[in-house]
Amino acid sequence: MGLTYKISATIPYDMCDVNGNVRVPQMMALAMQVSGMQSIEVGMADDVILERFGLVWIISDHTLEITRLPRFLENVVIETEAVSHNRYFCYRNFRIMDVEGNILMAQRTTFMLMDIETRKVQTVINEIVEAFQSEFVKKIIRMSKFKDLEHPTEKEFRVRFYDLDMNGHVNNGKYLEWVYESLSEDFLMNHVPTKIELKYVKEVMPGGLIQTVVELEEVESIISHHEVHSDGDVNAYARMEWRSYKESEGEHEL
Repeated sequence: MGLTYKISATIPYDMCDVNGNVRVPQMMALAMQVSGMQSIEVGMADDVILERFGLVWIISDHTLEITRLPRFLENVVIETEAVSHNRYFCYRNFRIMDVEGNILMAQRTTFMLMDIETRKVQTVINEIVEAFQSEFVKKIIRMSKFKDLEHPTEKEFRVRFYDLDMNGHVNNGKYLEWVYESLSEDFLMNHVPTKIELKYVKEVMPGGLIQTVVELEEVESIISHHEVHSDGDVNAYARMEWRSYKESEGEHEL
């Protein structure tokens, strides 16, 4: 097991939706910030890795299990652990907990190292992962296959200037925002996610248009299947499981 790092935070107004629940893309962005804080603490900040090795972190996928979404002004603890790695993949866990220690959201994110010049994935460097006391494992964690969409609905979005991060790339959390926005306002008002799987395939380039396609499936629960497209390519896949907002423990009046 790797080193753990945690902070306390209060959910602010601008991280919440109209129901007073935290917006998951913003919660994910905060979790990524906490992992960056740990990287600074152990001497392996992003700028150090770039300067010493010519490498940058990229994200392969996220899996989130959601018991309850944190609420406006709720105090939470965000904990992260660089739990394990193999030759190419580094696995980091996140836990968002209430003040009693109950896990509200659990997230696993898979990272890879990319050469900034060649834009190719590189093997994991021991000096980097040893700083986090990450455990070497042979097993590769694979996501289940995403469904082929037969009768999807489509929306189109333009990539805007403020969708870009400091590296000039579309921010990872923006993909999940596009996934959310592919669903209707009525659906989002009346449902909350219980599980999210998001896999990045190809980077969306600055400028231009992207298309989101979505197909709903009702089995034991409601499942939405998503793809993000640009220039004829699939850039990301997502699958989300939902429950009625009225059934959620997070239902409160503002």
